[in-house]
Amino acid sequence: MDMLGEYLKVFLVGGALCAVGQILIDKTALTPARILTIYVVAGVALGAAGVYEPLADWALSGATVPLTGFGNTIARGVREAVASDGVLGAFTGGFTASAGGVCAAIVFGYIVALVCKPREK
Repeated sequence: MDMLGEYLKVFLVGGALCAVGQILIDKTALTPARILTIYVVAGVALGAAGVYEPLADWALSGATVPLTGFGNTIARGVREAVASDGVLGAFTGGFTASAGGVCAAIVFGYIVALVCKPREK
């Protein structure tokens, strides 16, 4: 597939996930925090069921960057850790698999907080 086609595929899948979230915000009484939690849990459930991995392989960052991708990363980490470490892997695998992304979010959030000047709304 050409590069334009890949960009279109990534944009459409990522945009669809964002559009669903926006519709949930606009049409339901769910708070954004609950919707974010639903996205992570849905990613874990779809990852555990083996459904999300083929989507992530096809849609690339359109499926791995949103919060459903974070949930899938947790599910994959748990699955791999249980296979190698047994039951203890159920408690450690998700943390190990998602540690890099969480650390990057904290570091870059801190850098942005230092560079930007917060204002009250």
